[in-house]
Amino acid sequence: MNFRPPILVTNFKAYKQATGINAVELAKTHELIVKELGVNIAIAGQAMDLQMLAASVSLPVLAQHVDGCGYGAYTGHVPVEIAHGMGVDGALLNHSERRLSDTQIQMAVDDMKRLGMLSVICSESVEEAHRFIEMGADFVAIEPPELIGGEISVSTARPELITEAVEKIGSDNVLIGAGIKTGEDVRIAMELGAGGVLVASGVVCSDNPAQALRNLCQGLKAL
Repeated sequence: MNFRPPILVTNFKAYKQATGINAVELAKTHELIVKELGVNIAIAGQAMDLQMLAASVSLPVLAQHVDGCGYGAYTGHVPVEIAHGMGVDGALLNHSERRLSDTQIQMAVDDMKRLGMLSVICSESVEEAHRFIEMGADFVAIEPPELIGGEISVSTARPELITEAVEKIGSDNVLIGAGIKTGEDVRIAMELGAGGVLVASGVVCSDNPAQALRNLCQGLKAL
């Protein structure tokens, strides 16, 4: 699994452009950009598409949520073991649209570690991110809630947040999200020490996802 900094992670969310057969096509576009530019990219797919995505591309594939509950009577849950059996490489947990308790996060992280899967935990602050690293998370994705889905990136609005996160947590463990839309946004985040970025609508909802990725990845290659 080639999940190492500098890296760009695209969260497919549940956009129509990134579900079903559209998800496979978008994943293959990401794979094309990896081969074209020699960058590291991972994708986080919707639960119903995970097995299909894992079988379709060589990129790291993350679930958008998993539960550390094990097999059993857990209707509506996504046990870590089932995701692992689908060929999924890890999971993006605690996104602002799917917040979890610390107990839920710890259970899922423990199960993923046991199965050799990667954990990326979303956090709203540096303090929260530091706590998740202490709980065993491999990466934290810091997304100030007021900037998520907006037009102003965290790189522009709150560069000091990136610097603080890198100082307290370490560059190799920190991804930056919220409002990241351009290669310049990525370049600033990387220059401030981040290990990568987490993006979503800027790629998924673009009229030309391949070009959007190329633009964003120029910020990774600028290193």
